[in-house]
Amino acid sequence: MREYLLTLCVTAAVTYLLTGPVRKFAIVAGAMPEIRARDVHREPTPRLGGIAMFFGLCAGLLVADHLTNLSEVFEKSNEPRALLSGAALIWLIGVLDDKFEIDALIKLGGQMIAAGVMVMQGLTILWLPIPGVGSVALTQWQGTLLTVALVVITINAVNFVDGLDGLASGMVCIAACAFFLYAYRIWYSYGVEAAAPATLFAAILMGMCIGFLPHNMHPARIFMGDSGSMLIGLVLAAGAISITGQVDPDALKLFVGSEKAAVHQTVPVYIPLLLPLTIIAVPTADLVLAIVRRTWRGQSPFAADRGHLHHRLLEIGHSHSRAVLIMYFWSALIAFGALAYSVNSASMWIVLGVVILSAVGLALLLLPRFTPRAPRWAEHFVPPRYRRSTAVADPEPEPAQAAESEEERAPVAAGVASVNGATALGRRNAGTSR
Repeated sequence: MREYLLTLCVTAAVTYLLTGPVRKFAIVAGAMPEIRARDVHREPTPRLGGIAMFFGLCAGLLVADHLTNLSEVFEKSNEPRALLSGAALIWLIGVLDDKFEIDALIKLGGQMIAAGVMVMQGLTILWLPIPGVGSVALTQWQGTLLTVALVVITINAVNFVDGLDGLASGMVCIAACAFFLYAYRIWYSYGVEAAAPATLFAAILMGMCIGFLPHNMHPARIFMGDSGSMLIGLVLAAGAISITGQVDPDALKLFVGSEKAAVHQTVPVYIPLLLPLTIIAVPTADLVLAIVRRTWRGQSPFAADRGHLHHRLLEIGHSHSRAVLIMYFWSALIAFGALAYSVNSASMWIVLGVVILSAVGLALLLLPRFTPRAPRWAEHFVPPRYRRSTAVADPEPEPAQAAESEEERAPVAAGVASVNGATALGRRNAGTSR
């Protein structure tokens, strides 16, 4: 565990320290696109945050390669090299898109090529565990198609949800944390060495997100852009492919009695959505809804709009920060609920707890104007708007409301300016006559 924590800290530190210089570089390079109709932010903000995240990934892999226990992952498996190759390719495509706005179909082709590069180096799904049946071996073409599909779906799910400050990086960090705990349990509790690469990928992914979040929280000073969102989506998909498609349930049946029971132990990771997407169920749901919505309107599935889940939260009255926290809540509930169920699927307390927390989440959705107040002993650790001693401020205006208020204030400001100008002119004339 100490080596994983060291790798995580190094990745986070490199990402955090490089984000500031990368922001300056993005400003100089002109990677600050104009505000679009679907954007929530009000000022042009530099992109290319994925550059810092990519170098954080490289630093994490480099440090892990020189540690005593983690170096065995590089000696016994080619998956870290496959991940680095695919990540470098998808990162380059993202950097070009952040600067030049390349076509969506070109990006899709690049995502498929990056997935194919990882498959060629051994990071692929070899078999698919099915509850009640056991392991189903896949042919080379079946494994390749399934791997490419999983990578493309995960990348675009993360990319679609990247619409608010700190949203994508925070949700992926939550998913990576739950995924790390699951993979670590398979690796050290059951002694399955095939789970070691996925555990390492999850630790590095957490470091990338943690290092970037301080710069990306509302109001964000820099965006990760496609160079970052596609990168963390690919890393998350690589970990899911590694542990789901390559950890043989035959190795687990020694601990749980039979292969079918071993498969049942790992159900929450890959069965609820037919692929290991429970860890990013919220972004995946947003992706599916976006495709259906745009196709129904006769638009391209890649045509951007303001119909995503985070946009709807803003429309019903939630502030920017509260919308992000609500998305965090649902991501954590699904990811850690699946994790808890995988540990003890026979406990009804887990199901009851998930139901109660879901009810709490629904209540939060229906109370957009509710402002939580921290206890008095914790007031020094929270922002001023959550302190009881501070006067209740007006809720944060929505972009549309802010625009309307600015339009309403413009004539008043113009009138005040004209009156002031006339007064000054009268004073100058009076001085001249005197």
